[in-house]
This record gives sequence, structure tokens and C-alpha cells, in this order.
Amino acid sequence: MPHIYSFAPVSNADARVLILGSMPGKKSLEQNQYYAHPLNAFWKIMGELVGAYPSLPYEEKLYALKSSGIALWDVLASCVRETSLDSHIRKEFANDFASFFAQHPHITQVFFNGSKAEQCFRKFVQGKQALPPLSFRRLPSTSPAHAGMRYEDKLQAWRAAISS
Repeated sequence: MPHIYSFAPVSNADARVLILGSMPGKKSLEQNQYYAHPLNAFWKIMGELVGAYPSLPYEEKLYALKSSGIALWDVLASCVRETSLDSHIRKEFANDFASFFAQHPHITQVFFNGSKAEQCFRKFVQGKQALPPLSFRRLPSTSPAHAGMRYEDKLQAWRAAISS
């Protein structure tokens, strides 16, 4: 199985918050869009929080994020994964966060979209790349695979983090 590759970060130089996923799933890779799976709650939540509604064209959703001071990226630059499940990720290579944070000096908060993003960051980035002082927080995954938590509870957790 060949390596798959993540997307470029979505960001403005004045971003204050970075949201990190692990690696785009198959649907996202096919459409070349972050969180393209229709059952992923990411855009529904971002619609509620910053006006990046799922019904908007993709570029308008990205604009709403960037206008709100939010950057979006994935921890992994590449990996091998047969399905869209995070549990199938192997042979991981991390993105260059030292360069990213040097270009985005206003980012002080990093939110992980689920536990796999946090695990990969701690394993492949933290302590291995030069990072500025940052606040880290794991949020409930917006993935449809994380069905054990109600949407309303996910939204509440994301709202508390993003609005702080």
C-alpha cells in the first residue's frame, strides 16, 4: 500500500488557534478537502461556531475559518492506511511544525480533533521539533467513527474551547 499525503495547512499569518486532525480520510483525499465525509461533524460544528456552514462552498468555509483566526492542518504529512480509520494508520511521518509555528507566531492554542491527532503529535512532534510555548487540548473527534458521543455534547466541548 502506498503512502498517502495530507493537505497543505489552511491558515492566515495572524491565526491564533490551530486545529489538528491526524490524516484526511478517503473521502477527503478523493475530494481534496478537509473533512469531506458527509457524516463528519466538523463543518457542522464550525458552522455553529464561526459561520463555516456545511452548505457553503469549500473555499467559503475555509475563508470563515481563517477570518476567525483559526488555522487547520493535520499532524501527519504522510502515512500508510488502508481504510479511513485512524486505528489503521502506520508508517507515520509528521509535518514540519517548527516552520509552521515560526510563520504563525500568534498561535497560542492547539486543539486536537480526537485522540489519534494528539497521540501522533506527542509521539512524532513534541520533544522532536522546536516549538514555541503553546496550550494543547484534545477535543472530541468529529469523525463519524466516534459515534459514542452525541453531537450536542461534541458541539458543547468545541464551543467551550474555541470561544475561550
